Amino acid sequence: MSINLISTDWLALRLDAPDMVIIDASWHLPTTKRDARSEFASKHIPGARFYDLDAGSASDTLLPHMLPSAEKFSADMKALGVGDGKTVVVYDSVGLFSAARLWWMLRVFGYEHVVVLNGGLKKWEAEGHPMSARTPSAAPLRKFIAKLDRNKVKSLSEVAAALKSKQTQIADARSPQRFSGEEPETRPGVRAGHMQGAHNLHYALLLNVDGTMKKAKALREAFQQANLDLDRPVITSCGSGITAAILMLGLAELGVRDATLYDGSWAEWGASEQVVVSD
Repeated sequence: MSINLISTDWLALRLDAPDMVIIDASWHLPTTKRDARSEFASKHIPGARFYDLDAGSASDTLLPHMLPSAEKFSADMKALGVGDGKTVVVYDSVGLFSAARLWWMLRVFGYEHVVVLNGGLKKWEAEGHPMSARTPSAAPLRKFIAKLDRNKVKSLSEVAAALKSKQTQIADARSPQRFSGEEPETRPGVRAGHMQGAHNLHYALLLNVDGTMKKAKALREAFQQANLDLDRPVITSCGSGITAAILMLGLAELGVRDATLYDGSWAEWGASEQVVVSD
């Protein structure tokens, strides 16, 4: 089983390692009124560079956070100094939220040398580790060739087929209120509710109060309590593909290999007139 999470202490001991690239992949819901890029400019882990998940997503669709082309992702990663076997450490300012998305993106584009800082900047700062407000210098360009593994990402039609066959489970990472339709969707044209047959596992149930991911036993219990069988294939989904990656990270921690992510997630499904929505 590959390593997916590293501790703040691990990183503190290797902060100046020449074979490591640290990336702040913070992203916030629009309702929080937070600006991840400006927050990065005011404080970040020394040596870190910022990756904008919005700017890094596909630009040829109205759907949020869809995977970019391999060419665009390669260019973005090269500009951050990723490649040539460098170990990438991804974190976010909340604890463990949007960092999982970039971790998944790197993996789905074929880059295996990536880990997530468990607890993120929140835990790092709380423990008194060094912080910086210095503008990072331009990264030396590295060789990085992204190749999308289409077996690790699902489309709307593939999810619809999975629901119909009942052979694959759908794990929805949204809150219980959004899953049930009690809380309306904020995106125009997106209906409230969930896919018929989907299981609700709010991403927050995988995390401790300090923003770190729970240990294996508690993780397994969270999936079991959501009536998800880890011996069967799982497709993760959420609002726009961000927190679905947290479920992917949890599944990776449990050694579950037959797990994929629905990139369009509810932003696509809830707006489609071709699929069934339950409330």
